[in-house]
Amino acid sequence: MNASVTLPPGTQLQLMYLAERLKTSRPGHFVEVGPGNGDIARLLLDLGWTGHSMDLEPLTVQRLHSRFADEIAAGKYQATVGDYVATPPTGLADLVISCMVMEHLDNDAESAFMQRSAQWLKPQGLMIGLVPGSPAHWGIEDDIAGHCRRYTRPAVTELANKTGWAVDHLAGLTYPLSNMLLSLSNYLVRKSEAEKLRLSELEKTKQSGRRNVKYKTHLPSTLGWFVNRYTLFPVYLVQKLFRHSESALVLYFEARPLKAMNNQ
Repeated sequence: MNASVTLPPGTQLQLMYLAERLKTSRPGHFVEVGPGNGDIARLLLDLGWTGHSMDLEPLTVQRLHSRFADEIAAGKYQATVGDYVATPPTGLADLVISCMVMEHLDNDAESAFMQRSAQWLKPQGLMIGLVPGSPAHWGIEDDIAGHCRRYTRPAVTELANKTGWAVDHLAGLTYPLSNMLLSLSNYLVRKSEAEKLRLSELEKTKQSGRRNVKYKTHLPSTLGWFVNRYTLFPVYLVQKLFRHSESALVLYFEARPLKAMNNQ
């Protein structure tokens, strides 16, 4: 995607929350699963982290190589094609992070994802996940992206507990702004991407990291004057106020393996 475009408000609100949560953490090495256009990697690199992103789709990784050519040349970042669940760790990370990935996995793969993430982490490491929330808001975007589920807050906690993790922090994000814009979002997705309904579930998953829906996945660069972290700050405060809402369309969680916590 063109670097000059403006990120949609929901994405910016998520990144603002992630930046706030990380500001007290000492930068280390991250492993990112499902990097999309690289917006989370960009944030982490700007905060002083080094890292490795992994994706199933070669074209996604190719675009990351272009976007982060300087960081790759400097040895601060790498992006590779691979199946995270099937890939044994090549080194230990301080942070494993995924955004809109786990909902693509069936139940067995979802559990395997959590187990693999524990293997990637250092003893004091942290996992951060962002997943779609509120099953009541299932819609066209879930269908075209190949989602298996939307999560509830109890479902995130239950998944963590049964796979040997403890959730230290859980918050709903983008409420109420994304809910107010949901009808428009569904219209734009249906108009632009309805043909993806014919794809296999695997192909839907691969393509979900490189979507291109004007006014949904990106805004024209000129709108950056009006949609940015400064103008969105009041909305960000409202997002935090309603972080416990069951209607939030995004759930953010931080978790640590129980084995590591018991060894402290």
